[in-house]
Amino acid sequence: MVGKVFKKARRDFMFRYGRRLRQMEHWLVARAAMTIISLLRLLPADSALNFADRAARRIGPRVGRHRVAVNNLRLAYPDKSDAEIEAIASDMWGNMARLAAEYIFLDALFDYDPNATTPGRVEVGGADHFKHIATEQKPHILFTGHLGNFELLPVAAATFGMQITALFRPPNNPYLADYIHSTRRSSMGALLPSSTGASFALASILESGGNIGVLVDQKFSSGLETTFFGRRCQSNPVLGMLARHYDCDVYPARCIRLPGNRFRLEIEDKLILPRNESGSVDVPATTQLLADVVERWVREDPGQWMWFHKRWEISGRRRRRRGQSKDAAGQRQRQS
Repeated sequence: MVGKVFKKARRDFMFRYGRRLRQMEHWLVARAAMTIISLLRLLPADSALNFADRAARRIGPRVGRHRVAVNNLRLAYPDKSDAEIEAIASDMWGNMARLAAEYIFLDALFDYDPNATTPGRVEVGGADHFKHIATEQKPHILFTGHLGNFELLPVAAATFGMQITALFRPPNNPYLADYIHSTRRSSMGALLPSSTGASFALASILESGGNIGVLVDQKFSSGLETTFFGRRCQSNPVLGMLARHYDCDVYPARCIRLPGNRFRLEIEDKLILPRNESGSVDVPATTQLLADVVERWVREDPGQWMWFHKRWEISGRRRRRRGQSKDAAGQRQRQS
């Protein structure tokens, strides 16, 4: 009995100690990040972004995630040389560093004016789609991937008068999460953290005729099995499920990073969603379609996507493969 009490007390102590240690680590990392941010604020925007790019290209190859990125790139592009793979990985680190630094100057960077006669730092393709969605009295879904500075898309939507709620994943570090959330909130529309119950919140927004923005290129444990660059992965089916239930239009949108710290925001024509025999939106096929759209974007400029993400890691309960019927699954079960 005494031994059990001692073991429980020891576990409780180690749990509390570990939690406080993680909290201290988060605080130290956040303080270091905020110090760097304060120093970058002293520089003009272009100088700060260029400095972040150069620093990340040197530091990135030294961190563990670089190996993940290089391995993913080799599997995605088996015909590319090691030098070409390393060049894409270097571009990726530069892009991610610019994205982080651009939070500091987000309001100053977005200078798009629909009535301007000369181009600014930000240009918009598909402006008519933005205007159409803003005025159409029905729900819409916009999706994108982690490409360029994707954070500028909801800023552009607000410029056109579009009311949109963007689903985002907050950082694990709570101190950095608070800073980033306050930065986003100052220049974007409504924000919804991706957590338990987020899908119900998105459904409620669509139910009331609102618009939502969703990132669709991350791994989703126990999600539908899809392919991305020819490799199996798990994807979140919620967008297809919402599109099926509310029969709303789905638009692809992306940010393309241009030379000279400039950006091109594009919203493409609405997707023609695949449907099943009953006429309803086919959720597995739609989920794969979204992955195909993002893959097309990434192939156009692979250095603007986050290859260090473990997109192809399969975890959790595996769902039936795309296109596999329940009858086929049952037949295999009976044969085994």
